Amino acid sequence: MHIDIVKGLQVSLKIGVHNANLHLFLASRWPALFDGIAVEFVHYDDGRESARFLTRGEIDICGTGSTPPIIAQANGAEVEYIAASARRPHNGALVTTHTSTIADIRELQGARIALVDGSFHTYLLARLLDGAGLSLRDVRRVELSPSASLTRLLDGKVDAWIAMSPLLEKATSKKLVKVIAECGDKIPNRSVFWTISNRKLSASQKEDVLSRLATLGREISADPERAARILTDARTEQVDLNTWSTAIAARDWSIHAADREIADEQQEEADTLRRHGDLSREIAVLDAIRL
Repeated sequence: MHIDIVKGLQVSLKIGVHNANLHLFLASRWPALFDGIAVEFVHYDDGRESARFLTRGEIDICGTGSTPPIIAQANGAEVEYIAASARRPHNGALVTTHTSTIADIRELQGARIALVDGSFHTYLLARLLDGAGLSLRDVRRVELSPSASLTRLLDGKVDAWIAMSPLLEKATSKKLVKVIAECGDKIPNRSVFWTISNRKLSASQKEDVLSRLATLGREISADPERAARILTDARTEQVDLNTWSTAIAARDWSIHAADREIADEQQEEADTLRRHGDLSREIAVLDAIRL
């Protein structure tokens, strides 16, 4: 973990940053975005650790996929959703090799599937298996980083991979994999931005972060090459400028406040994970959204 400090005028806000959340990763490198407030960008390796950093007071706000706040709430944290990205139907997919005999979700029973477990990967897999009359218990989940997943897939060490942008674009453009199913209409695949109640963020602080992230989204959409250059120079993944440019240009970067629609989507995910045995208890997501 390391900290970048942006000096400003008000009380410092500690924002968690990890490579998998591109909004906040780019925010930490986007000059003038947080002018007027003192911000500490706290960098850590794994978005699934966000609840731990929030609980220890090392960060005040984070951005993750949809799954970590659900797990945090099930584990007793008083989660508060602040904002969410647009849906990203093409930024995640179940893939395998072109030589694989797997052509349908129903053929996954007993398969070794590489993924980042406890992220949206798990939810996507659960929803896909639902449609085939299978459950998470019917497959062998293999915890691997995205880059290691691609290597193991090509080496035949796993049978399928839950891939995400930008390695998904890299692998498909080079025809290294075939897509079995995308997120599509199975899951929303949003980023969500959240905190926990004992961080005691004021309404104005939350609104300010929402506003600045919305501004960032508009600026990225207006100049995707700028964002692509930042990510290429940072070497966050083993992909080139062209791959980043393609991935960024294809994404809807808009941000909006957490609302009833987000609550309903998160509740559906929580209920799905509970049904598959991956959530410790039932939760009411609406309790975590201040409408």
